[in-house]
Amino acid sequence: MKSRITELFGIELPIIAGGMVWCSGWRLAAAVSEAGGLGLIGAGSMTPEVLREHIVKCKAATTKPFGVNVPLMKPDAAQIMEVIADEEVPVVFTSAGSPKKWTGWLHERGIKVAHVVASSVFARKCEEAGVDAVVAEGFEAGGHNGREETTTLCLIPAVRRATTLPLIAAGGIATGDAILAMEVLGAEGVQMGTRFAVTVESSASDAFKQRCLSLNEGDTKLLLRKLSPTRLVRGGFFDAIEQAENNGATEQQLLDIIGTGASRRGIFEGDLDTGELEIGQVASLLQGRAQQTVAEVFDELVAQYYAAKQTLV
Repeated sequence: MKSRITELFGIELPIIAGGMVWCSGWRLAAAVSEAGGLGLIGAGSMTPEVLREHIVKCKAATTKPFGVNVPLMKPDAAQIMEVIADEEVPVVFTSAGSPKKWTGWLHERGIKVAHVVASSVFARKCEEAGVDAVVAEGFEAGGHNGREETTTLCLIPAVRRATTLPLIAAGGIATGDAILAMEVLGAEGVQMGTRFAVTVESSASDAFKQRCLSLNEGDTKLLLRKLSPTRLVRGGFFDAIEQAENNGATEQQLLDIIGTGASRRGIFEGDLDTGELEIGQVASLLQGRAQQTVAEVFDELVAQYYAAKQTLV
């Protein structure tokens, strides 16, 4: 499973855990890195002070490379970047903004940069900006999504044709055979969110994890297209948003419904009714399964990958 991604980040396996809000704390990041992948701390739900605490604890838990995911729309992104540089984090994944703004600054400090895109057009912009790798995330992914609504199956080969950058596939990937499929399509690594969001080491609440492990096909849907397209789990919050959108709600009316702290309530605190629940479509493949540790997930992914590869010989 060696690739340009394993070489770039100094990791054993080209498997990256998404930097998810309220899920990707230091425990999850350290466990993924210890298992041979690249763990990411999700700065999207952290203040600069809290992020520093997680980085320090992650350093104490693993000597292997890890990174931080930074949504560039975050109001305190500048302070977040200062903490990352001060703590000498080796890798940053950026999203939700232009990669031009921070890539050069991070490179000057010896930090490798990957940027998340949802189209081949933005993949080319990443190459122009000088990022080290691009993450192409398809429509199946949980949480915030691209407006293009392009599926991973279509997106990966399109991005592969558009750029020579090392390519990481994301969206709808939760098994070893899916990793192999992405490799066949031209990806050199994968980023998984949903599979790691429901692990023992994820900082999400047990109520949220159990809800995600009970989902059927069709239990998630992309809503909030007027604001930032977001894949949500059906429930009270979902129903309120869907009804408002069906009634022609304005952007401000949708913001009023969302309020503050909705994702914290849903994902971190386990309020399955009024909280915002975000997970990918692939959760339905995990239906009925028990929570696994990150180490157990990696063992399963690697075994599935090589078993699938044998069928192609």
